[in-house]
Amino acid sequence: MDPRFAQMTLDPDLATPLYHQLARQLGDAIEAGAWQAGEALPSERALAETLEVSRITARKALERLAEQGLIRRTHGSGTFIAPRFNQPLTRLTSFSELLTQRGFTPRSRWLSRQLGMPSTEEALRLGLRGGTQVARLKRLRLADDVVMAVEDSCLPESILPEPEGVGQSLYATLEARGKTVERALQHLTAVNADAELAALAEVPKGEALLKVTRLGYLADGTPAELTITYCRTDYYDFMVELHRAR
Repeated sequence: MDPRFAQMTLDPDLATPLYHQLARQLGDAIEAGAWQAGEALPSERALAETLEVSRITARKALERLAEQGLIRRTHGSGTFIAPRFNQPLTRLTSFSELLTQRGFTPRSRWLSRQLGMPSTEEALRLGLRGGTQVARLKRLRLADDVVMAVEDSCLPESILPEPEGVGQSLYATLEARGKTVERALQHLTAVNADAELAALAEVPKGEALLKVTRLGYLADGTPAELTITYCRTDYYDFMVELHRAR
C-alpha cells in the first residue's frame, strides 16, 4: 500500500459518512504536502480497492475535494492535485517569489504592455499631474500551467518608462531600476466575473472572484503602482495572523 494511505482509517460505525471521513483525511494529507501540485491521485477504482470502500464512497470523496479546489478532475485524463496559493497579508512579496518558494513554476501570459493616459481615478490615486502618461500591464498569472489570477497594473511613466521590458516579475524589474516598492495598501472585495473576465480566468460566467486592489509606495512615500488582481477563489487563499492585544 502507498504509505500515504497507510495512516488513513475509516470507521463505518461513526455518524459521519465514510465519504466525509475519506475526503477530510485526503484533504488533510494534501494540505500537509503528501502530494505535490500536478501529481496524480489514484483512480476511483484504485482508491476504493486500496482503502476497502465502495466506488461510490471514493467518487463522492473526490467530488468533495474538487469542490474545495484541492484537486482537478479531467475526463479521460484522471485526477490531479490542484495548485493552491496561500498569500500572507502581512508581508509584501511578489507573486513570482511566493510561487517559487512553494515549488510552483510562475508564468505570465501577457495580454498588453504599453503606455497610455490614466483615468481620473488612476491619476488621483497615483498623485499624477495632467498630461502624465502611465505604463499599463495586463496579464494572466499562472502557477505551472493553471491560470490563478487576472492582473491589471498601472504605474507612472517615471517609474516604468518601458513597460514592454517587464519580464516574469514586475517587482524585480522595478528593483533593477532602483524603484523598489517598499510598502503597499491592499483592499479585498468579492466580485462576480462578467463574460470577458470569466473567459480570461477560465471560470464560468458569474463565478465569484476575489478582487485585490493594491496601491504600492516607494520608500519616500511616492505612489508607484496601482494593481487590481482578480483571483480565482478555488486556487487562491489569503492568510493573516492575529494576536490578542495585551
